[in-house]
Amino acid sequence: MAIGLFFGSDNGTTTEVCNKVAKELGDVQLFDVANATKEQLEGFDKLILASSTWGDGELQSDWESFAETLKGVDFSKKTVALIALGDSDSYSDTFCDALADLKAIAKGAKFIGETSTDGYEFESSKAVENGKFVGLAIDEVNQDDLTDERIKNWVAEIKGKF
Repeated sequence: MAIGLFFGSDNGTTTEVCNKVAKELGDVQLFDVANATKEQLEGFDKLILASSTWGDGELQSDWESFAETLKGVDFSKKTVALIALGDSDSYSDTFCDALADLKAIAKGAKFIGETSTDGYEFESSKAVENGKFVGLAIDEVNQDDLTDERIKNWVAEIKGKF
């Protein structure tokens, strides 16, 4: 069964990262949450949710309204992996906070794909639990040279868990 990858992107960077993840993972259907429906998301047992982090740690703007439509979705039988993009230099105290917001949206799911905070330089993030990010954290602003390797390692880790 295919994996549904639902993402929100304002400037295209999150779209590019999600395309790389989909290519690496295979059998992925991409959905921009600006045009996605609750029914589309409910059609998948395996999900990846992705968002950029904006301002003081907020989700990408299209996720705000899409999250409202997802209220009442039963995530208890779904396996979910999370991706967030952030800027660890300019927003060091809210780096990739969108991961935590995405996790809250999919409350009750079986989560996979947490990643080490090693190699990142940031002050704080509400997306860190037990010393790890709750998903894949990408910094295309300051560490874009590490993105492809991080994606490859993350996909290798989650592939067998889906």
